[in-house]
Amino acid sequence: MVEISAAMVKELRGATGSGIMDCKRVLAETKGDMDTAIDLLRKKGLAKAAKRAGRSTSEGVIYSYIHTGARLGVLVEINCESDFVAKTENFQQFAKNIAMHIAASNPMGLNPEDVDSAVIEKEKEIFRAQMLEEGKPENIIDKIVEGKVEKFYKEVCLMSQQYVKDPQQTITELLKETISHIGENIQIKRFVRFQIGE
Repeated sequence: MVEISAAMVKELRGATGSGIMDCKRVLAETKGDMDTAIDLLRKKGLAKAAKRAGRSTSEGVIYSYIHTGARLGVLVEINCESDFVAKTENFQQFAKNIAMHIAASNPMGLNPEDVDSAVIEKEKEIFRAQMLEEGKPENIIDKIVEGKVEKFYKEVCLMSQQYVKDPQQTITELLKETISHIGENIQIKRFVRFQIGE
């Protein structure tokens, strides 16, 4: 039986933001293996986040971020369940990180349905022309174009973009992780990005 020390619990809590009792339980379950414990807590947290997804989000913040030089700015609305959570440092930091990500990655919308259909048609035309140029057979071009459009959506839709501060996770994964840490449902509702000369 591995002795679970207070230092181990503190380290795990620092790495995951989970509660003391959850950390103790998971460390006991994993016989003190820190990496496995972190993975297990993340999985449990994501499961909790999924349960919270249906809850109403009528509070929150409109966060503004102006990039150095005042030539680029972002407004983003992020909702949560309570006014109390909206004022917490964790929630404010999440809002700031999302605003900075939008400034850096310039998404076209939250999800595929927010992207202008004219843009998608134009991309399809370009992809099709490229495939014909490469001499791909006509019967498989549509399938290839479909795949390229899916990839395009992943690059231009905020929720599926890779997070600029940690490309190992998408914005959706970051959101779920934040929900599991904060303990409330959170929604990125809408955003607008302004850039001088655009």
